[in-house]
Amino acid sequence: MKVILLQDVKSLGKKGELVEVSEGYGRNFLLPKKMAKEANAQAMNEYKNAENSKQYKIATAKSQAEADKAKLEGKVFRMTANGNGGKLFGSITAKQIADAIRQQYGITVDKRKVVLERDIKEFGTYQAEIKLYTGISAKIDVQVTEA
Repeated sequence: MKVILLQDVKSLGKKGELVEVSEGYGRNFLLPKKMAKEANAQAMNEYKNAENSKQYKIATAKSQAEADKAKLEGKVFRMTANGNGGKLFGSITAKQIADAIRQQYGITVDKRKVVLERDIKEFGTYQAEIKLYTGISAKIDVQVTEA
C-alpha cells in the first residue's frame, strides 16, 4: 500500500514523502492516527504539485544565492571601531558584518552564516566567508580602521 506521510514517522520517512507500507500497518496504524493518507489519484496529484513547488523554491533560492555571490565576491567592507594602540575596545562580530552587508548591498545575511577565520580584535584586514546556500559561499574582506 502506498501512503503519503503527513508527519515524520520514525524508521519510515519524513513528512511529505511517498512510501510503501504493508496493508495492515497502513490501515490499522498510520491512517487512523492521521500520520499518513492513502495515495489515491487526488493525493498523488497534490503530492506531485507539492514536489514541483518545492523544486521551484529550491531553484529560486539557488539562483538568488548565485546572484548574491556575484555581488559580494571579493568585495572589501570597511568598518570603523574605537581602539587604542592597534587594539580594539571589544571586537567586530559576525552580526556587525551581516549588518554592514545589509546596509551596503541590501542583501540580508544571517549572522550565523558569517564565518570568520578568527576573532577580530585588532585593526587590519580579515577574510570572512558568507554562506549563502548549501555549497554556495562568497569570500569577502573586512577592513577595520580606527574611528
